[in-house]
Amino acid sequence: MCGRYTQTRKAENLIFRFDLKTEGAELRPRYNIAPGQNAPVIADDGGRSLRMMQWGLVPSWAKDPSIGNKMINARAETLAEKPSFKRLIDKRRCLVLADGFYEWRKEGKGKIPMRCTLRGGEPFSFAGLWDLWKKPAGGELLSFTIITTQANDLLRPIHERMPVILNQEGEERWLDPDFKEVHKLLVPYPAEMMEFYDVSKLVNSPRNDLPQCISPLP
Repeated sequence: MCGRYTQTRKAENLIFRFDLKTEGAELRPRYNIAPGQNAPVIADDGGRSLRMMQWGLVPSWAKDPSIGNKMINARAETLAEKPSFKRLIDKRRCLVLADGFYEWRKEGKGKIPMRCTLRGGEPFSFAGLWDLWKKPAGGELLSFTIITTQANDLLRPIHERMPVILNQEGEERWLDPDFKEVHKLLVPYPAEMMEFYDVSKLVNSPRNDLPQCISPLP
């Protein structure tokens, strides 16, 4: 599962890395992105402009937007079976910009938060799906979910699931509406290309969006 993540890079780094247009997107460092919050997403709309979307998918057919609280993740193995996701696979794929995510390791009676990154700390993207919900009183809500898969060897002792991380070639294919073999991309990221370290329990509260959240513990 993925229940909290980071995107701490400056706008100019992301513009270069993802070949972006930034109109309408709020590109600022984020140290503790939580469900229900808005975050930058690249949608498969034929361009490289960013959109700010709410984390927690609200399907277009939903009667109540609170359903998004239960749809922050989508299991890769059952995407084609779930009504909320299967209609989005071909038309509404997206990249969720990130440079790390958090997991919690059991230790005694408590849990220690850990930040998981790529070796070298470079930015990356999660494979995601998005949808548009029309508000009864007018207006629209854009929202997204992060796809998860089985954990790799590095993360398996901590949690059985991990978010799908795409390399740059995978990003291009994921955004290509003509690419149909998407299941080939929804696999664990190589363990040898990742690392993690313990961080402060500040991360436990979504109200804390501070640089201290990503600082390694002594």
